[in-house]
Amino acid sequence: MRFMFLCSGSADGSVQLCQENIGSTDGTRPKLSKDEKKLLKKQAKAKHILLKHEGIETVSHPSQSLVVANGGLGNGVSRQHLLAVLERCGQVETLLMPPNKPYAFVTYSSAEEATKAYTSLSGQEICGGDSEQPITLYLSFVEKVDVKEVSPPLLPPGLIVIEDFVSPEQEKTMLESIDWDTDPSIQKSLKHRRVKHYGYEFRYDNNNVDKDKPLPGGLPDFCTEALGKCLQRGLAKHKHDQLTINQYEPGQGIPPHVDTHSAFEDEILSLSLGAEIVMDFKHPDGSVVSVMLPRRSLLIMSGESRYLWTHGITPRKFDVIQVSERQTVGTVSENSEALTLNKRSTRTSFTFRKIRHSPCDCAFPLLCDSRQTREEKSPPQVGELGASTLEREYVHKVYEDIAGHFSSTRHTPWPRISEFLQSLPKGSLVADVGCGNGKYLGINKDLCMIGCDRSNNLVDICRERQFEAFVCDALSVPFRDGSFDACISIAVIHHFATEERRIAALQELIRLLRDGGKALIYVWALEQEYKKNKSKYLKESKISQAASSDAAAANPEAKESLPIHTNRTSFHSQDLLVPWHLKQTNKNKVTGTHENKEHDPSSVYHRFYHVFCEGELEAMCNRLSNVVIRHSYYDQGNWCVVLEKQ
Repeated sequence: MRFMFLCSGSADGSVQLCQENIGSTDGTRPKLSKDEKKLLKKQAKAKHILLKHEGIETVSHPSQSLVVANGGLGNGVSRQHLLAVLERCGQVETLLMPPNKPYAFVTYSSAEEATKAYTSLSGQEICGGDSEQPITLYLSFVEKVDVKEVSPPLLPPGLIVIEDFVSPEQEKTMLESIDWDTDPSIQKSLKHRRVKHYGYEFRYDNNNVDKDKPLPGGLPDFCTEALGKCLQRGLAKHKHDQLTINQYEPGQGIPPHVDTHSAFEDEILSLSLGAEIVMDFKHPDGSVVSVMLPRRSLLIMSGESRYLWTHGITPRKFDVIQVSERQTVGTVSENSEALTLNKRSTRTSFTFRKIRHSPCDCAFPLLCDSRQTREEKSPPQVGELGASTLEREYVHKVYEDIAGHFSSTRHTPWPRISEFLQSLPKGSLVADVGCGNGKYLGINKDLCMIGCDRSNNLVDICRERQFEAFVCDALSVPFRDGSFDACISIAVIHHFATEERRIAALQELIRLLRDGGKALIYVWALEQEYKKNKSKYLKESKISQAASSDAAAANPEAKESLPIHTNRTSFHSQDLLVPWHLKQTNKNKVTGTHENKEHDPSSVYHRFYHVFCEGELEAMCNRLSNVVIRHSYYDQGNWCVVLEKQ
């Protein structure tokens, strides 16, 4: 279930007007005390925040429904505690608490009961419950709150959760058998979290193990019964030989990650002892599924859930769970009528893995380090067979590594792109395919813009900036045909390694457009000096020829197949590698190593480009069906077109 509010009326002056309607019988405005004025001021501020950040518009007259600012799951207020407070004023028909939001919606059986709640609870502090700090509630009327049905999320493919896999007696024995105080060689501390390794030490810096350095003693005897049960019931194909025990206190977690493909076999098992937990699984497309792992349950990750989805635990002291009969297992839905908070307790996880001794041959080559290592042995080539490998190594992986530094250099929107976005009708749905750090997603507040990019790290930066963005390939954007009023593709298509793939990227943009929709496309130009004017790229030349030589030395194999460009100079080839010098840290500068590190090959990355010659982009666009070129131009070292779908 998801909530949807439908409001009418004006929000301006609504607090004062409600006070007049409620507190006056003869039509005159009652005189307010200093505390009442202070309350109205804070209430108006709360309503302004709700309108500005959540789009929630309140009304100026009493109704059956109210929005309760500060009374949400995101503030640490549980459903049980808030419901007990609200029921003092009357019969509550529905209480909607959206996940992770700082507000809730309540509907009473009558407007009189809602008015009583408005007058008696606004400005009141609630204590106790699951919130550690006193919280002041601010209530405002809304016209109506409707609820729409949505299907609960499915478990990621290959993920299994088995309840009560071990008995309470087994749980007690296993927990008591952990000797945290001895044998420090296999015990670590990670940000105050206690960790212990058996069989092999799991390294959190690279999610890997040293296969040549097994730990003495193997796996402990107190795990034999549980592992034997896994084999007996056919839950595991291998006899696991690596164990990591983590003890999580409330407020602790672990970042999202995928256990390295080349290090471990398929099935990864995890026992949750001592307490339940909600674990988040994230797909590369950005979708997240939260899964409840009950106390004494066994989690099995295999196939797609093991190799493709990241898994992690958000550091917090409360989890959002289903309220009905207290959720025991399964995904956590967005049913705002049935969500509450569950206070975390100390949880100890037993994670079992099987060391891999042969290369991984999974079905996810783009994410598989075994597959990438084998393919890296061949020099990059431009051709149909080598195109995807070239783009992965010299586009995708590079932007993933340099995302933070790259984003810090991409902050000023280009004027003509801004003009295009400002010219679109209010309410237009716009896709930014290859959005990078999202610098164009907030240009026009009257547009509904959605960004996508191949880089997880760049998409994360977009989300930190509160933009709508997700991860996907520009050749396959997961939206229906004709979904968008406009699309932009800025400095993206020149990263595709063959003409066929560049045309496919253009076709994908056109597919997304409705009839009459427009697309703006920018690609880097071979001609960095046009009509006797140098581009900004050439004008800012500061890099010496020596820097280019060092960059070439960093990848001699690449140099044999593709020329490495000298930054801030004219192009002499259409297909080439352009160096990116990763900005050094303050630590390097302080210790005096910055000068030596500046041309260190490890700090230089190479990005593949196909720079377009004059007329090439228009010629490609003319090969597309149902498209006309409305405008083409040169803009500061880029060839640009505006297309319209017919």
